[in-house]
Amino acid sequence: MPGLIGPSDYSREPPRHPSLKINAKEPFNAEPTRQDLILSYITPVDYFYKRNHGPIPIVEDIDRYSLAIDGLVEKPIQLSMAQIRLLPKYNVTATLQCAGNRRTAMSQQLKVRGVGWDISALGNAVWGGAKLSDVLELVGVSKLTSVTSSGGKHVEFISIDKCKEEKGGPYKASVPLSQATNPEADVLLAYEMNGEILNRDHGYPLRVVVPGVIGARSVKWLDRITIIEQECQGFFMQKDYKMFPPSVNWDNIDWSTRRPQMDFPVQSAICSLHDVDIVKPGKVRIAGYAVSGGGRGIERVDVSIDGGKTWFEASRYQKTGVPYVSDDDSSCDKWAWVLFEAIVNLQSENADIVVKAVDSSANVQPENVMSIWNLRGILNTSWHHVYVRSTAAKL
Repeated sequence: MPGLIGPSDYSREPPRHPSLKINAKEPFNAEPTRQDLILSYITPVDYFYKRNHGPIPIVEDIDRYSLAIDGLVEKPIQLSMAQIRLLPKYNVTATLQCAGNRRTAMSQQLKVRGVGWDISALGNAVWGGAKLSDVLELVGVSKLTSVTSSGGKHVEFISIDKCKEEKGGPYKASVPLSQATNPEADVLLAYEMNGEILNRDHGYPLRVVVPGVIGARSVKWLDRITIIEQECQGFFMQKDYKMFPPSVNWDNIDWSTRRPQMDFPVQSAICSLHDVDIVKPGKVRIAGYAVSGGGRGIERVDVSIDGGKTWFEASRYQKTGVPYVSDDDSSCDKWAWVLFEAIVNLQSENADIVVKAVDSSANVQPENVMSIWNLRGILNTSWHHVYVRSTAAKL
């Protein structure tokens, strides 16, 4: 693509916040601390997790950048950033979450492969850009279309990013055409994040944001959008990010038996405390996040301080001064996380503090991590435990 330098080395990596926990240097993957993650409902760009598969592409000349849209469509086109910015702009508040969030806890039970994320491989941002449904109308694909006249059923996003898993080819993923052409799905071609131009780590100059879906489908550094008959055949759609039962291992795996993971299950985690924290007896604040995929709201967040024997309900909130009501578009951001808080009276010397969330479809997190263990360590949505001691404990 004219005006671009491909990701050839790591010598021109962008600056990052020094407090990030680096899980891999090349390619760079990092997450914020637990406490930093929940400082605000909207995650500052500096504290938004960084998920990369190779060196970061560099756009040298934005005036020469263009996005190709082709495939099984009536009239393929090339769009400049100026042309994309002329389309109606939408702001969508959405949480992106890596499918491998909380992988470390799963690996502690039985080893898995993948970046060792703690609980902060997610973030909530206000994404600004054009709706994909508007963009596709420019190539003759009407809104709410499931199949084009030429047989296209999926929308493939192809990145500038080159990665070893694709044998040096581009990172790519797809979503169904029915989702892409539905304005209510809020799929964006985003060029802003939290009111500012995207930075390089997060996809400058243009990325896809697919709300409610695992982060792997929100392709950064867009090069091309192609309408295709079958879902994307790239590595990260066909040989990664699939959910297998605990019985499957690397000797008997058959990737073709599972569909690519899309929506994220209901999830929650405690961010105000770490394992083995020592706290004073008395009132202790328990706070964190809860989120579900597919636009489902959070109906309830349950907290326990005795390992799940007894429970009480935490308060939930998004916007200051606006009561949160699950699945009420007038009072909540349906694609965004919910923050929760509870003040508990902690008197025991040792406490097993647990959180679990229930979404608006009554889906609830599984209790046992081993019941959902899988060899790639994705979708660890089991109850989140934090074990703490009080200063009354004998040292």
